[in-house]
Amino acid sequence: MLSRQHKLLLMKIASLFSVVRGYNIPVIILAQYLSAVFILAPEKRALDILLDFNLFILVFASSLTIASGYIINNFYDSQKDLINRPNKSMLDRLVSQKTKLNVYFTLNFIVALMALFVSWRVFLFFSGYIFFIWFYSHKIKKYPIIGNLTAALLAVLPFFAILLYFYTRIPFEEIENYRRQLGVIFSHASFLFLLLLIREMIKDLENLKGDLANDYKTIPIVYGEEISKITITVLTILTALPVYALIDIYDVGYMDIYFYSCLIILIFFLLYLWKSNAKPQFLLLHNVLKFLIVAGVFCIVLINPSVLWHGKRLLMV
Repeated sequence: MLSRQHKLLLMKIASLFSVVRGYNIPVIILAQYLSAVFILAPEKRALDILLDFNLFILVFASSLTIASGYIINNFYDSQKDLINRPNKSMLDRLVSQKTKLNVYFTLNFIVALMALFVSWRVFLFFSGYIFFIWFYSHKIKKYPIIGNLTAALLAVLPFFAILLYFYTRIPFEEIENYRRQLGVIFSHASFLFLLLLIREMIKDLENLKGDLANDYKTIPIVYGEEISKITITVLTILTALPVYALIDIYDVGYMDIYFYSCLIILIFFLLYLWKSNAKPQFLLLHNVLKFLIVAGVFCIVLINPSVLWHGKRLLMV
């Protein structure tokens, strides 16, 4: 039997895991590596990418930065979350605000050291990234439109860090040879950005009570639920543009199955959105978008699924 002290320690570890959303970190790491292998640098040997120590540092640093971002976001949203997520909030409060800040600064210090190890450019990137995550959590997220746009942008920035890592090494005169590949990359990024932006706007509808009580100026509070739904509808329709580019203009292998499926699901998503008027319904819509985003990570392998049954050969070639 565990002693009371040990049980309390385990509860605090579980609380910190909840605060940093530890269940998201492995998905973020996997997404970055799959993006590097299949999208950002498909011409490179997969083994070279997996064994690239500087890339590992970048991926690990971005994961720690995102974890610290969750902490500072939780720190500023503690009152709002008592209303919006009471069960999660009670678990999160097992770790004091002081401890959260200590972990936040420790993680950021480790990220800074790791970034310096790679280069001063990487250090500047992560310093800026850490600052903007803090500024978003402290100020920007309380304002309509710009708060949603910033949240979606911050979520996709780690992938641009890896993009710059691979493409800053290419001589400028050779960039033209990578035009098609860059088109695929930016179409993927646009689709992901739109999904994340829609998700942020659904969260505003879902968290209406807590936002209102804490003076957050979100779109449904300032402009009303109908305007929010119209905006979400327009953004959802716009996802068809990058999907069209990825399916009809560029070659994404069998991943087109994922994109066709997304379009079908998003049609039903919109139909349900206009029938929704309560938190449980918006929560369901939020979870549908989370599913599409996470499924998109695993479906990256569909670009070249032969890696699943010829993994050793593809890694070594």
